[in-house]
Amino acid sequence: MPDAASDNSARDRSWLVLGVIGLAQLMVVLDITVMNIALPSAQRALGFTTVDRQWVVTAYTLAFGSLLLLGGRLADLLGRKVTFLIGLAGFAGVSAIGGVSVSFTMLITARACQGAFAALLVPSALSLLTTTFTAPKDRARAFAIYGAIAGAGGAIGLLLGGALTEYLSWRWTLYVNLIFAGVAFTGGALLLKKRQPSPVKPRLDVPGVLLVSSGVFCLVYGFSNAATHNWHTPSTYGFLAAGVVLLVVFALWQRRAAHPLLPPRVVLDRNRGGAYASMLIGTAGLFGIFLFLTYYLQQTLGYSPLVTGVAFLPMSVGLIVAANLSTITLMPRFGPKPLVAFGMLAASSGTAWLAQLGSHTGYAAGVLGPIVLAGVGMGMIIAPAINTGTFGVAPQDAGVASATVTVGQMLGGSVGTALLNTIFASAVASYLTAHLAVARLIGRQALTGLALAHGYDTAFWWTAGIFAAGAVIAGALLRRGPLRSVSTPSTADDRVTTAQAEASRERAQ
Repeated sequence: MPDAASDNSARDRSWLVLGVIGLAQLMVVLDITVMNIALPSAQRALGFTTVDRQWVVTAYTLAFGSLLLLGGRLADLLGRKVTFLIGLAGFAGVSAIGGVSVSFTMLITARACQGAFAALLVPSALSLLTTTFTAPKDRARAFAIYGAIAGAGGAIGLLLGGALTEYLSWRWTLYVNLIFAGVAFTGGALLLKKRQPSPVKPRLDVPGVLLVSSGVFCLVYGFSNAATHNWHTPSTYGFLAAGVVLLVVFALWQRRAAHPLLPPRVVLDRNRGGAYASMLIGTAGLFGIFLFLTYYLQQTLGYSPLVTGVAFLPMSVGLIVAANLSTITLMPRFGPKPLVAFGMLAASSGTAWLAQLGSHTGYAAGVLGPIVLAGVGMGMIIAPAINTGTFGVAPQDAGVASATVTVGQMLGGSVGTALLNTIFASAVASYLTAHLAVARLIGRQALTGLALAHGYDTAFWWTAGIFAAGAVIAGALLRRGPLRSVSTPSTADDRVTTAQAEASRERAQ
């Protein structure tokens, strides 16, 4: 009887830990989109130019994306509780500094530091989830909740950003992090257990850190630059080429490194590789939906920032329901392959439906149904992909595997935004050029509305194509059947580590 009581107490503690982890994840995901709606207000307050405005978002994503693998490995080496709490405290501190910014430089520096601490916090949170919930049923529920937060957090960020900007100030989009971080830090300090120090001295792959951080930085910067300029500028193709070269060198180095930053065993598993690819493709499409639907709701339908955030809520509901259904009920029976492929097809159908929007299409008639369908699709993609991407890794690799999932998410967002924004701008310009004669009959403003609608439709068709390609790729890479632990090279590594530990103890005695 005492054993049963002890088990129940440990289980209750685990679910409280999930609440702490979920709150930290929500804070980071919100911060990717919550500032977007506040940017015009921040621009007026600090007096920076429209060209510089992109850096408020880009500074965050650059630091976050380029330091993720380092953050994941530090969580493995130093202990996840330590890095989780440091990440929370640091994120809160620089958010407060950003909130009191008196200049553009101060705000950008704070945003970059937010990204750096997020790169330490997110892999720590996800690896804590991986190592805390090991029983299949509990793991399924935990990852369903985590996946729902990861997917729906961006839409909730639009709502929260609109409300804070409209009723308080743009500065509260940063101050609000103090509330999230304060609660999560208190819970983490009380609930998380500190890892016992290992007698084997951990080592960090410094060349690997420099190569992958530089490579991801170049890719994110190049895609971000393409989204605001064009693909033909040296600052776009030069950085993209450099990023590809650096990542190829990194991959070659990982095969030779004595203590690789990203052990090949983590990514060469078919299921995990398929999960990382699915996250990249799915997030690219999701960011496309957020970007162009926000434009459509505000510029074409004239919605306020707050109403725009509310308009995305049905998508979040569909995503949350599908994330729980797919991970708790369907994955144990069918595995990730059919779920992710179906999710890609559902999201593709939803965005193809959005591609029918016209310059006067209302929300109920043309937006509500498609975003619910797309939300269901994203719920079928994100939660199973996160679960699969961290399944079966050795405990010492949990942090870097978690970071790899998030790298896919960050690169997907950058690629999707850059590629689709370029396609949208080109479609609008081509339509205006081809229909200049019509402007005399219907007016310049009406022609602009038609051109924007054409641009949205074109971008949504391309987004539908991205999701459709994702269905093919997920179907090809992911294995059939439920997830099962298999013997991997990491088992041998564990034996080596254990032997080293025993030897160290004997020498100490």
